[in-house]
Amino acid sequence: MPRGVCGRLASALRGARARPPAVAQRCVHASVSRPSPDQSERTREPPRAFDPALLEFLVCPLSKKPLRYEASTNELINEELGIAYPIIDGIPNMIPQAARMTHQNKKQEETGQH
Repeated sequence: MPRGVCGRLASALRGARARPPAVAQRCVHASVSRPSPDQSERTREPPRAFDPALLEFLVCPLSKKPLRYEASTNELINEELGIAYPIIDGIPNMIPQAARMTHQNKKQEETGQH
């Protein structure tokens, strides 16, 4: 484009900035984080507990096998692979990179190498 056209287009675009529709303004306004009166109450609540009923639906993303809930460590355990998925605020983190190797699996590897 010739320079004159680019300059006119840029100035037209700058001048054409219209206000967003009212619906968009309300959505943005509603999504702004503001402390609510009951927010301080939420911070005092203990972390949410994992619902063991979810075990009926959850499987290991790697092996597709059922998982076991370990309340003492707050993790979902795949005994076959020897990995444990953490549960954070009642929500299982099923990302394989977030899983840790369990001690049981390390012991099996050590006995197999000797």
